[in-house]
Amino acid sequence: MRTIDRIKKRFVEEGFEFVLERKPPDREYERKADGEVEAHLITLCCSEPPSGFARWSLRLLADKMVELKYVESISYETVRRVLKKTNYVLGK
Repeated sequence: MRTIDRIKKRFVEEGFEFVLERKPPDREYERKADGEVEAHLITLCCSEPPSGFARWSLRLLADKMVELKYVESISYETVRRVLKKTNYVLGK
């Protein structure tokens, strides 16, 4: 019902053409992983994992990037996206 109400409201306020098209997002997201951060991440992936671990995990990589002060904060999901974009596979 809320969706229908929003569409009716947009139709009255903006017209028929605007109701048919999706509104572009208002927010802009700043990228945390530029080329330099990506290079540090790939270098880190190719290095030996910390003692006690057989291989790097996404969370370990994210924590190590912050620890080495390459970035202020980074989520493991951002690490995953960067590695997927570069076709790097963890554990091989």
